[in-house]
Amino acid sequence: MASPQALVDDTEDVSLDFGNEEELALRKAKIRHPLATFFHLFFRVSAIVTYVCCDWFSRSFVGCFVTVLLLLSFDFWSVKNVTGRLLVGLRWWNQIDEDGKSHWIFEARKVSPGHTAATEAEARIFWLGLVICPVIWVVFFFSTLFSLRLKWLALVIAGVSLQAANLYGYILCKMGGDSDLSRVAASLLSQTVFQTVSAEV
Repeated sequence: MASPQALVDDTEDVSLDFGNEEELALRKAKIRHPLATFFHLFFRVSAIVTYVCCDWFSRSFVGCFVTVLLLLSFDFWSVKNVTGRLLVGLRWWNQIDEDGKSHWIFEARKVSPGHTAATEAEARIFWLGLVICPVIWVVFFFSTLFSLRLKWLALVIAGVSLQAANLYGYILCKMGGDSDLSRVAASLLSQTVFQTVSAEV
C-alpha cells in the first residue's frame, strides 16, 4: 500500500500583523465562512434531533429512517468535501487503485498572502462539532442496544460509522498521515466500514 500523501499543514497561521493585539484577536474570532460554518453543524445536529424526536412527530419508521440516513449522508459529504477545506484547510479521501488496494490521501492548504485563512473561531467550531456528534451517536448505540430497540440499530451503526470516519480522517490529516500506525489503523477502518456496508446491503 502506497504511503499517504500529505502537504504541510500551516492553515492555523493567521497571525497577520494588523498593528495591535486587540485587532488581531478580533480578526481571529471573526467567522469568515458563515454558510460553511452553519452547514457544518446543521446536517449533523438535524440528524440527531430527528432521530430523538421522530417518534413524537411520525409513526412511520421508514420515513424517519430514510430522513435521518439522508441527513447523515449530506453531513458526511459536506464535512468531507466542503467545510473541512474551508474551515480548517484540510481534506482527505480514500481511493481504490486498479489492484484493489486502498490508498488514503491527506492534504493541507498552504496559506498564501492573497488567500483568506480560516480563523480560530471557525476551527474551534469545526473540531467541536466533529468530536461531540460521534460521541452522541455512540451513546445512542448503547441506549438502543440496552433498550432493545433493535430496529433502529442499523441506523445508529450507520451514524457512528459515517461520523467516526470523518473524525478519523481529519485526525489523520491533521497529524500529517505519515506514521506507520496511521496506515495500519486506516487500513483497518476502511476494511471495517466496507464490511459493515456489505453486511447491511
